[in-house]
Amino acid sequence: MRLLTELQKKIIRVLQKEIPLTPCPFAAMASSVGITEDEFIKEMKELKERKILRRVGAVIQHRRAGFMANALCVFSVPSDRVDTVGQRISSEKTVSHCYTRKTTPDWPYNFYIMVHATTHEQCEEIANRIARENDLGERVTFYSVKEWKKASMKYFVEE
Repeated sequence: MRLLTELQKKIIRVLQKEIPLTPCPFAAMASSVGITEDEFIKEMKELKERKILRRVGAVIQHRRAGFMANALCVFSVPSDRVDTVGQRISSEKTVSHCYTRKTTPDWPYNFYIMVHATTHEQCEEIANRIARENDLGERVTFYSVKEWKKASMKYFVEE
């Protein structure tokens, strides 16, 4: 496993910030780390090929965009079906998070999805459809009541 170079860490720090609203945002970002736009893009491509960088994209403030309901749905999925179910559900456009966690004696749920919609009713319809199409049993659903913090993780932050 190759470690990240100091230049790549600088690029990651810059990519975690807001994209500059200029005609050539990658040129501005490149300049901030002391390289050319072509070098910046080449390094981003390498990070993507190495699966360190997944994508560069916009972060939507979902509530401001009208998606007022989000639900964390938890299921108990047999271990021999987790990969199949996970691959299928993770392709759902209304699902932003899809992951497994370990169970405990008093919490049998190992499969978690986050569903987004404009209303609670739509979230329920989506969750019911996903459960039906994937032959999932009992579900527990948690709706957000108040958003305290929503931020992407920041890596290689300079103190």
